[in-house]
Amino acid sequence: MEAAAAYRATAPPKEIRNLIIQLGTENPRWGFRRAHGELRRLGHKVSPATVRRVLRAAGLRPAPRRQPARGEWAAFLKAQASGLLATDLFHVDTIDLQRLYALFIMEVRTRTVHILGVTAHPSAAWATQQARQFLWQLGDRAAEFTHIIRDRDTKFTATFDAVFASEDITVAKVPPRSPNCNPHAERFIRSAREECTDRVLLFDRGHAEKILHDYAHHFNSHRPHQGRDQLAPSDNPNVIPLPAARIKRRQAVAGLINEYHRAS
Repeated sequence: MEAAAAYRATAPPKEIRNLIIQLGTENPRWGFRRAHGELRRLGHKVSPATVRRVLRAAGLRPAPRRQPARGEWAAFLKAQASGLLATDLFHVDTIDLQRLYALFIMEVRTRTVHILGVTAHPSAAWATQQARQFLWQLGDRAAEFTHIIRDRDTKFTATFDAVFASEDITVAKVPPRSPNCNPHAERFIRSAREECTDRVLLFDRGHAEKILHDYAHHFNSHRPHQGRDQLAPSDNPNVIPLPAARIKRRQAVAGLINEYHRAS
């Protein structure tokens, strides 16, 4: 009885409770932290614990949590975060079982993701060319970065490393068979698969590339990140709270993902 009374005393207003339940119902893959992030983006500073209580009371189960990197490597990631890039390859399959490979780079400080390319035949030369193109597009911003993390995939050769060395960006190789040492890249791959590529039929390379670019746009412009106070990379941190009744849903990435915004 005392616990119930304490909950009622700290419960958010009814319209916010309804919004939390709406987010949880419309997005069954979200956990309470993801729902909390969406509320934060909409200007509602409800605590994560409150979101969890409301979702649990409504019978909505939380999503599994990831394990963070630990030890000296985690300290390195934290110390270098402001100038850190992370890169990796991951595969997706088309409806005719063709395996494709996507190469991306993340700006760790802001969590901004760049999809560099998608191919059925990744090679060291292809990866190196994508790296050159990425740095050319960055232009003067390349000076903001000091390190890039990569694994020991054979596509990442000395020539690939030299592209970044030419801009005074040091390559940090993770230990063998240690994907957790590139946690930001691994987390993006997990998110891209769970929220996007595992839920859509990909017809060919061009379709896969478009879907991944659309997802990266969502990831950069709308998806909240715990490491950024639940803001998307391009979010304004001083957002004005939106009345719950004026928040509308729209679908993105071929209807796979829900985004929430102010009603016009």
